[in-house]
Amino acid sequence: MHETAIVAELIRLIEANAARHNATRVVRVTLKVGRLRAVEPQQLASCFAMFAEGSVAEGAELVIDTLGVRGRCRACATEFAVANYHFACPACAGSDIEVIQGRELYLESFEADGAG
Repeated sequence: MHETAIVAELIRLIEANAARHNATRVVRVTLKVGRLRAVEPQQLASCFAMFAEGSVAEGAELVIDTLGVRGRCRACATEFAVANYHFACPACAGSDIEVIQGRELYLESFEADGAG
């Protein structure tokens, strides 16, 4: 379960950024997660609640913004949503596809009380 490693690093980032901004309590955390990351949102949320205990993020709302997979055909430059992991260009049927969205995994933002 790689969600625990993800959340451990997330809490570390939140703690460091909250301290830098003199925040006493984080109330909302927003993550961007691409579908190709194979992250289970429910497990991520459960791990977050557990790891946040005793930190500035305890009780914070976790918002997971899941990003679909998008590709760009290297042959004709068509950009498209990849449905059902079918990496074929809908315009030219080419299979040389560059993934342009779907691998993301980052802390988009957090909202805090007591920021200075």
